[in-house]
Amino acid sequence: MSLNFDRSLEYLKMLIIVGILILIGQRFGYGIAIMPALPGMVIVILISFLALTIKDSFPDLKFPAFAWASLTALILSMPFMPTADLFLKYTNEVNFLGTTTPILAFAGISVGNKIEKLKKLSWKVFIVAIAVFIGTYFGSAIVAHIVLKVQGII
Repeated sequence: MSLNFDRSLEYLKMLIIVGILILIGQRFGYGIAIMPALPGMVIVILISFLALTIKDSFPDLKFPAFAWASLTALILSMPFMPTADLFLKYTNEVNFLGTTTPILAFAGISVGNKIEKLKKLSWKVFIVAIAVFIGTYFGSAIVAHIVLKVQGII
């Protein structure tokens, strides 16, 4: 188990910047005031930091950081946990759809930095990507149709 202080500090800086971007984005995009959402964003940042720290501390364990974050949030929000009420009270103030903008921006930058590697991949990756997009679209449409049908909306 190893812990790199410099790397942890970089993680924390990055998470704070992303948190600020999310708060600003939800202020303008959804009209959510920054101050009520701030405690929830701090909780999200701390859980994310914990997940990244755990992932770095156990490099041989092939478990992604987002899974550690999801597991931590799940445990903290379970109804029988003493943390559930407070955790949900504050994190419900964060619009999680608003978190996608900076995440997708960073994903785009990440892919943009690897464009040469993407060019070297086989053309078969393109076919797989198209199949995934089409499958996701139709899968979502089928689920939406079933739910709307069950609810009597259509």
